[in-house]
Amino acid sequence: MRLIFYRFHVTINIMKIKKRFLVIITLIAVIACGILSACGTKGEKPQGNVRQLNYTESVEKIDNPDQGFYRHIYVRVTDDGASCNRNIVNDSTRLYHLRIDISAFSAAVNGNADKLLTQAALDGINDLLLFLKEKDKNAVVRFAYDPSYDGAKDKEPSLAIILQHIDQVCQILNGYNSTITAIEVGLIGPWGEMHSSVIANAQNISPIVDKFLTCATAAPVLVRTPKMIYDYLGITAADAENYTIGENEKAYRLGLYNDGYLGSDSDLGTYTDRARDIKFLSGQTNHLPYGGEVVIPDSPLHNIETCLPEMHEINLSYLNIEWNNGVIDKWKNSDYTRACGSDKLYYGKSAFDYIQNHMGYRFVLKSSKLSCSDNFDKLNVELSLQNVGFGNLNKKKNAQLVIIDENGDIAFTKAVGEFSGGSKIEYSAELNLEYGKYDVYLRLLGDEADGNPLYCLQFANDGLWNSTLKANKIGSIEYKD
Repeated sequence: MRLIFYRFHVTINIMKIKKRFLVIITLIAVIACGILSACGTKGEKPQGNVRQLNYTESVEKIDNPDQGFYRHIYVRVTDDGASCNRNIVNDSTRLYHLRIDISAFSAAVNGNADKLLTQAALDGINDLLLFLKEKDKNAVVRFAYDPSYDGAKDKEPSLAIILQHIDQVCQILNGYNSTITAIEVGLIGPWGEMHSSVIANAQNISPIVDKFLTCATAAPVLVRTPKMIYDYLGITAADAENYTIGENEKAYRLGLYNDGYLGSDSDLGTYTDRARDIKFLSGQTNHLPYGGEVVIPDSPLHNIETCLPEMHEINLSYLNIEWNNGVIDKWKNSDYTRACGSDKLYYGKSAFDYIQNHMGYRFVLKSSKLSCSDNFDKLNVELSLQNVGFGNLNKKKNAQLVIIDENGDIAFTKAVGEFSGGSKIEYSAELNLEYGKYDVYLRLLGDEADGNPLYCLQFANDGLWNSTLKANKIGSIEYKD
C-alpha cells in the first residue's frame, strides 16, 4: 500500500470587492464527512450547511483504465481481414486480451510461403482497435502463429518475416497508445507463450524484442520470463541483483507477462530464483503493467495471506478472469482478515474483492482545498491523494477542471495540466463566471473521440464520480452580490 501525503482543513474565504462575494467551499473529512458552505455580506455571520463529501476509500469495484480482471478475445487474421466475436465486449469489463492469430501468413501453416500481412489484414486489426477505443476499452495485445491458439509449436515463419510483421503491425498499434495497455511479445510457440518451438531461444527472441521496442513508440513490451530480459540486456541472472535500467534506455519499457502466475515456486518455469527475479522486476513494474494467468488450483501460493505481499511488491496490474477457475473460486470463497493485512474496510470481504479492487492504481481523494484570487478571476486547486493499489499509474492523464452551474449545465471547462499519479495535485485556472453556485469537478482523461473524453480516471471515493461528465467532484463555489 502506498500511503502518501494528505492534510485535512476547512477554509471559508469570504472576500468583498465592489460588493461582490465569492465563497469557496473547501472540503474536509470529519466525522460527518462533510463540508461547511457559507455565504453572506460584510458584517453578517455566515450561515452554513453540511454538504456530503466522502474522503474514505470505497470498497466498490471501479473499472479504471489499463487494469483489473480481463476477458480474452480470439482474433483470426487472414488475407481478407480480421474476425472475432465482438459480443464479448460488455459494460462490466474494461480490459481485454487480444489473442491475434496471424498463422495464415506462415508457410508452416498455409503450406505455401511465408508472406507479409495484407492491407486488408492490417485494416481489420485497425478496425478492431478503433472499435475498442470508441467503446472506451483497453487491450493487451499478443500475436501468435499458433492456428486457432490451440497449442501448436513450430508454426513460425522465418525470423526475417517475423521482424517484418512486427514492423507492419506497429504502424497500426502506434495509433492506439491510449487503448493499448501493453504488447505481449508472443509470436513464438504454443499460445504465443514463447516456449517449446525450436526458435524459442535468445538468438531469435532478443531481435524480436528489440524490433518491438524500436517500432512501438510508447506501449510497454512484455516477454514471458526474466531470463529473456536478461538476455536482451546482455547480463546474467546473477548480474540482475545490482542492475538498474535507466529512464532513457530503450529497455525501460521492457517488462514481463506471467501465464504461470502462482502455480509453483518458479511459476512453472517463469523464475529461476523467485525472490531475486521479483526484486529485479519490481524496478520495471513500478512503471509498467504486470499480469497474466493464475494456474494450478492447489498451489499454496494462491492463499490470500501468502499472495498479497507479493502482489504489492510486483505491482500486479491485471489477471485473466477466466483462467484458472479453480483459483478464482478459491479467492471468492476466502475472506480478507487481519491475517491478510490492516485494511479494516475489507475485513469480511472476499479475497477476490480485495484483489479485484487493488490491481493497478487506486487513488483515494483525502483532502481538497479551493481558493481564489482577490479579483475572483483565478481558481486555485490543491488536492491530496492516497494510492492504495498494488501498482501505479503508468500513463499520464490530461487534467481538466469542469465547473457545473445550479442547473447541471457545464459553465466552464479548462485544461490545467497533467496528472502522473503523484500524491499532491495543484492546478490553477482563469475564471469568468456569472453570479451563482457551482460544483467543481476534476476530469483526468487519457484521450478523446469526437469531443468525448475517454480513459478517464475515477477516484475510489463514494459520491464523487459523475458518470456523465466522467469527472470527480472536488468542491463547490458560490459567487454573489
